[in-house]
Amino acid sequence: MKHIYIIGNSAAAISAVESIRLHDQESQITIISEEEYPAYGRCLISYLLAGDIPESKLNLRPADFYQQNKVDLLLGKKVVELSVKKRRVTLDDGEKKEFDVALIATGARPDMPEIKGIGKQGVSGFRTLNETKELISIATFAKAACVLGGGLIGLKAAYALKKRGLNVLVIVKSKHVLSQVLDDLGAKMVGRHLEAKGIEILIDQDVSEIIGNGQVRAIKLLSGKAIEASIVIVGKGVKPNIQFLKESGINTDFGILTNEYLETNVQGIFAAGDVCQSFDLVRGAAFINALWPNAVEQGRIAGLNIVGKNLKYIGSLSLNAVEFFGLPIVSMGLKKAEPGCETLEASNGKAQIYKKFILKDNHLKGFIGIGNIKNSGIFLRMIREGVDISSVKNDLLSDSFSYAKVMDLFGKDGLYSNYQEQK
Repeated sequence: MKHIYIIGNSAAAISAVESIRLHDQESQITIISEEEYPAYGRCLISYLLAGDIPESKLNLRPADFYQQNKVDLLLGKKVVELSVKKRRVTLDDGEKKEFDVALIATGARPDMPEIKGIGKQGVSGFRTLNETKELISIATFAKAACVLGGGLIGLKAAYALKKRGLNVLVIVKSKHVLSQVLDDLGAKMVGRHLEAKGIEILIDQDVSEIIGNGQVRAIKLLSGKAIEASIVIVGKGVKPNIQFLKESGINTDFGILTNEYLETNVQGIFAAGDVCQSFDLVRGAAFINALWPNAVEQGRIAGLNIVGKNLKYIGSLSLNAVEFFGLPIVSMGLKKAEPGCETLEASNGKAQIYKKFILKDNHLKGFIGIGNIKNSGIFLRMIREGVDISSVKNDLLSDSFSYAKVMDLFGKDGLYSNYQEQK
């Protein structure tokens, strides 16, 4: 009987457990998590902060999930070292645990900039449930908040805090918000929408200091201007949690490098989720697309391969879907045309509608939709399956475009035909 260790306890880990238990009821499974909670929906914490949902709605699975799946759950424990030769992990309390097979699903952490005062209470990377609870507590008496960075994490926090009645200022070092998600035209449209809803945005700005005696009281811009704030959200990206692998011998780049089976260079050690640097379908190279659906899919494939199913992971792509104050936004694949690409786009600023398609050699490589995101699932499938769309290219911008126009382009067995589980 083998002992399977899963380091991490979020989307990829839970998905892996379910896949393993479909085919293996005997092996021991241990999950180690630095957090103190059973698995929860990290992508839902902005709704908790906004007051839209209660904490109970965050739970990914029923309370008896771990017991029903015979999982030994170690919460509040951090892995600080992994030995490939000894097949052993060392915890932060010095305890050592031996394994036969391991899945690394440690996710990512906020990329905190080196700003004076960054460690004060009220500064948050807005990544965990504990951070969210602390923000809710502070927000009950706070009047103003600042968000550093205009990415999705920062804007979700800005949206939530605005819904709680705070004055919210978003400070963006680049020319516009969502610079990693949208092109210039789309980003400007979203920025105007947020400002119309009362969120102030400062572009081409940055912060030099966070002011306060232990607790945040204000932020200071590079210009020297001080702005009052009791909460500072740092939304300047994330870094994969790979620090404990430094001396392990497991190959890493920005994240953990894996092969097409999501296995590392060390046999029997797999990776999945936001820490996994695997094949990107659009870029054609190893990349991290730190998204919840990708983590679920990777966890499932890794789990099945742990029990010997030898399924290939076809790869991921960038995919973001969000809604701010009633404005839906979808972005997938490329957001800006590369050499050799062609672009099809249509916009209506007054109606807040924007569509953009990026094609290369009659294959869809990217899509942006704002306001009208109809058919997004079809466009995603076009990108993932790499179908030739020359016959429907001129119909993409039409309001009458539908699945009926493209159904014959797709393979008979559909997108995940090579993922069918062996039973």
